[in-house]
Amino acid sequence: MKAIYLIGFMGAGKTSVSKELAERLSVGCFDTDEEIIKASGKAINMIFATEGEQSFRKKETEIIQAMPSENAVIATGGGAILRETNRRAMKEKGLVVFLFAEPAEILERLREDTTRPLLQHKKREKAEALYSERLPLYRQAAHLEIDTTGKGVGEIAEEIIRRMKQ
Repeated sequence: MKAIYLIGFMGAGKTSVSKELAERLSVGCFDTDEEIIKASGKAINMIFATEGEQSFRKKETEIIQAMPSENAVIATGGGAILRETNRRAMKEKGLVVFLFAEPAEILERLREDTTRPLLQHKKREKAEALYSERLPLYRQAAHLEIDTTGKGVGEIAEEIIRRMKQ
C-alpha cells in the first residue's frame, strides 16, 4: 500500500485521524511535527521563536522527503503544503488526503490551544487569513478531500478507507 499523507489546516484532525487510520490499516504512523521535534530536540514553537519559520519549513521539507513511501500513514503540519516541493513529493510518493473542516469548527477546536506559533496573537484574524491563503494549496495537493466537520475520528478514518477502495 502506498503511504497516505494527511494534510489540512491546524485543528482539522490530522494527528488523531492518522493514529486511528494506521491502526485500522495495520501500518506505521508518523507525524512530521513529532519527527521534527525528535530530530532537532526542540519544540515546534521554540524552533519558530529561535530560528524562524523558514528554518522550520526547511526541516519540515527534509522530514517529508525522508518519510516512507509504503505502508504508512503520515500526518503533516498545517503548513507543509506551502512549499511546492512538499506538495509534489507527497503526491508522487503516496495518496494525499485533505482533511477539510469549516473555519468556525477549526477555531472552536483551537480555542484553548496555546501551542500554535502562528496563532499566538489575534487568533481569529490570523486563522481566517491563513486558512484562506492555504485552502487552494490543500485542494491542489490532494487526491481526496474529506470533510471532518462534525465527525468523529473513527468516522473519518472509515470514510478514508471507503473512498480509497473506490
